[in-house]
Amino acid sequence: MKIVYRAGDITEAEIIKGMLLSYDIEAHVSGYYLQGGIGEMSPLDLAKVHVTDEDYERAKEILREYEGNQPPQTGTGDLGESGEFTYRPNFLITILVVIIVAIFSFWVGI
Repeated sequence: MKIVYRAGDITEAEIIKGMLLSYDIEAHVSGYYLQGGIGEMSPLDLAKVHVTDEDYERAKEILREYEGNQPPQTGTGDLGESGEFTYRPNFLITILVVIIVAIFSFWVGI
């Protein structure tokens, strides 16, 4: 068996496995116990999806299409086209709300 995908966590690996199974590609997930041993830390490269040698190329093709159809990562910011870090509006709104709540709490005396 060959490693066809290195997932961020076990949940993602299981989703990939299910997708490959829907294409009649036998898949296996490894790394269950390794990830649990790390605890709350964010482990990298522990959850892996394996396929048989015969299905490897077909699985890679399916996964390339899957990765190409993923929406952009959501988070607090992003590197813009110029390479500069830009904040997304939802992050700025969250910061503004926190500041307003802090000022109100201080003003009311909570």
